[in-house]
Amino acid sequence: MPRTPDIASMPPMDVVGRLERLRGLLDDAECDALLVTKLESIRYLTGFGGSSGMLLVSPGAALLLTDGRYRDQATEELGEAGVAVDLEVAANAGQLDALARAARGLARVGLEAATASWSLERRLALLLDGSSLVATEGVVESLRCVKDAGELARIEAACDVADVALAQVKPLLAGRVTEAAFAAELEAEMRRRGSSGASFATIVASGPNAAMPHARPGDRVVAEGELVVVDFGATVDGYRSDMTRTLCVGEPPDDLGDLLDAVLAAQRAGLHAVKDGSTGGDVDAACRESLATAGYGEAFLHSTGHGVGLEVHEAPAVAKGSADILRAGAVVTVEPGAYLAGRGGARIEDTVVVGTAGGRPLTKSTKDYAI
Repeated sequence: MPRTPDIASMPPMDVVGRLERLRGLLDDAECDALLVTKLESIRYLTGFGGSSGMLLVSPGAALLLTDGRYRDQATEELGEAGVAVDLEVAANAGQLDALARAARGLARVGLEAATASWSLERRLALLLDGSSLVATEGVVESLRCVKDAGELARIEAACDVADVALAQVKPLLAGRVTEAAFAAELEAEMRRRGSSGASFATIVASGPNAAMPHARPGDRVVAEGELVVVDFGATVDGYRSDMTRTLCVGEPPDDLGDLLDAVLAAQRAGLHAVKDGSTGGDVDAACRESLATAGYGEAFLHSTGHGVGLEVHEAPAVAKGSADILRAGAVVTVEPGAYLAGRGGARIEDTVVVGTAGGRPLTKSTKDYAI
């Protein structure tokens, strides 16, 4: 059997301290309590990983609301995390009643503007009589940017799973496999090696499809001499990895070989720019300048990267003009690409942890295109 990640041997995550750190941000967010509705943030703060829930955090208490499907799971996960959180298990109407009771006396209740629906906001405005709703942006996300040792261990384990899986299935590309079949084999191999699921919908794009950054794998057969963009990731204990490699069966034609060389050089420039105190915009600019110098500036169609953790796309932003500061312990991707319509494209991506002296790639697969 393939070796799988041993979660029990990884450093523990500091879940207990997160609620208190969040409480320290409430005044700056101009609220007396925060209603957290983003599921990944609820998991981060409490350890609860269900697909339905709300969490009200106030200076003296925290209340998790969920439904009957998660009665036992929530009790178990809260206990394992060791957090001081009250639990209310009820149908939707019962949850809202419990929320109204818990919010009584709170003048300002923060609501996550990016995730709370308009319908929820309207219901809460009627329900929380005497409390005003305050729109907040990125409060919990600011805490999630810097990972603790336990989080880093899980992300690195997810990267290891993806690295080994690609090495195992890569030879299939030489056997006239379809994009969809290769994607399915890659995802299955990650599961065999301990991934709970793909980090996101796997991209396998060959030939002219590779000119579309987010092409979905289809029935196209991978042919010799074509660039194949493979963008994928694994999930270990809720934490994600993200990696892209551009491969080729045989040798690519000269123009596509030049394109691939330029993308590789741009990625090296971006990796070199990753360090504690730099901004996401700095890293993006390094990649963008390298590609422009090589003549592919107009072919770079997307941002350079993003944060990775419980979500595959989270803060900080690694994009043109981004002022997000990269701090030691943050995990980001560096993924420049260049795309020639109707001809092909290339992208190379690593998941990188920011350190005081630079970035350390957690994805370690070779960047050699040869199958």
